[in-house]
Amino acid sequence: MCYRFNTNFSIEQAEEYYEAHELEHEYHLLDELNGFNYPETALIIDSAPTEIVVGKWGLIPSWGKPDFLKKANTLNAKIETVETLASFKNSVKNRCLIPAHSFYEWQWMDAKGKVKKKFEISIKDHDIFSLAGIYNLWTNSETGKQFRTYSILTTEANVLMSEIHNNKKRMPVCLHKEMHERWLEGRPVGEFAYPGYEANLVAHEVGGGIADLLFPEVNSK
Repeated sequence: MCYRFNTNFSIEQAEEYYEAHELEHEYHLLDELNGFNYPETALIIDSAPTEIVVGKWGLIPSWGKPDFLKKANTLNAKIETVETLASFKNSVKNRCLIPAHSFYEWQWMDAKGKVKKKFEISIKDHDIFSLAGIYNLWTNSETGKQFRTYSILTTEANVLMSEIHNNKKRMPVCLHKEMHERWLEGRPVGEFAYPGYEANLVAHEVGGGIADLLFPEVNSK
């Protein structure tokens, strides 16, 4: 899964990497964002790929009421079921890129997860990369205000993430820059599922050295 990620990059870095300009700036640039705070983050959406806008983490479908996120967890959407679940199926064609510096996951050291090691994961040699997302423009029925809301797509864990996220063995879909256009143009979601596609991820233990779990370099397909 992916419930925490790092947006510790400058807007200048983001503009250069995405070849886009900042249109909206009410988002957080922090070492660690907690999804359960439903933060606003930078987004690049399919209908305006040269603009950096703002989206709220936690997709709310068009029929969702204002208290939807209190009852449902839509921070992540499983790539295997995103096309069939009611919360996501009408947003599958609404594609977005979520800029990230890294994301975090915990390795369980015992059967119940009482002892854990925290790892920071990123794409090798990337200060910025993209988490694959879907979004919906949701209108609050009580206030009339509109929000872009989004979910991060997850897939089966690769070898590295199976060792780290060893309780559920999932990982976010991480996109190399050359995959941006394919994702935004609405290619079938199955093309981005592991093992058909995977990014060259590396990890290190937070507070420790480089992990023994460094993943060998694999080119995207």
